[in-house]
Amino acid sequence: MIERLHPNSPSPKTRVVLFDFDGTLSLLRAGWMDVMVPMMVEILAELKTGESEEDLKGLVKDFVARLTGKQTIYQMIELADQVKSRGGQPLEPLAYKKMYHDRLMEKIRHRREALRMGKESPDNYLVPGSRVLLDALKERGLKLYCASGTDHAYTAEEAELLRITPYFDGGIFGAQDDYTSFSKAMLIQKMIGSMECRGDELLGFGDGYVEIENVKDVGGVAVGVATDEAECLKVDKWKRNRLAGVGADYIIPNYLCRDELLKTLFPE
Repeated sequence: MIERLHPNSPSPKTRVVLFDFDGTLSLLRAGWMDVMVPMMVEILAELKTGESEEDLKGLVKDFVARLTGKQTIYQMIELADQVKSRGGQPLEPLAYKKMYHDRLMEKIRHRREALRMGKESPDNYLVPGSRVLLDALKERGLKLYCASGTDHAYTAEEAELLRITPYFDGGIFGAQDDYTSFSKAMLIQKMIGSMECRGDELLGFGDGYVEIENVKDVGGVAVGVATDEAECLKVDKWKRNRLAGVGADYIIPNYLCRDELLKTLFPE
């Protein structure tokens, strides 16, 4: 269940653990790419540049994936740049972000309502094994943070719906209207600067390029959660290759390998 890319990367010195949110813990927004990519292809196709829909889809998937893990606004900034480079007059990135978010919320409204009304268990919308792993990490006395590229208000609300807020004594952080005021890299630097941990005392879990790279940049240990949503029973090869490419130490499909994972990370 665990692919050991750098098998000599245990983390016995870990003091702080950083989790990404969407796709790493939460499945509430599973399928978001199937909303974002078609929307962007639709906008670019309207410019009638002669590019095929398949070519545009490849272009969009590439930059959406490259920016996954950063705040959503960065994907919309790239969309605006692509429109402009084709001679179009782009909307403001915030307008594209609202358009995307409206479409996504329509797709996932029933999931959120089912949780709010108590009609479904929160664990149905968590990557399998998430809660038991969080329990185990807290039992070790580790400080947990959660950071997301999704807007802070929605990240905090969805963490409450999933009943995982209490695990994150370090805090839950999401995108801000002033997108330059927050990033996962900035949060990591704040941890290190406040002496909560050194870089090599940081353990990170993520399904996106950005958070894995950020953790590795400071010398931490990174677990790539390359889950094939929404069943989350096997590794998504495309995600796996992206995460391995930026230095993930381990690749897992979910947290059902908790015991093996803990022994690997904390061999003592």
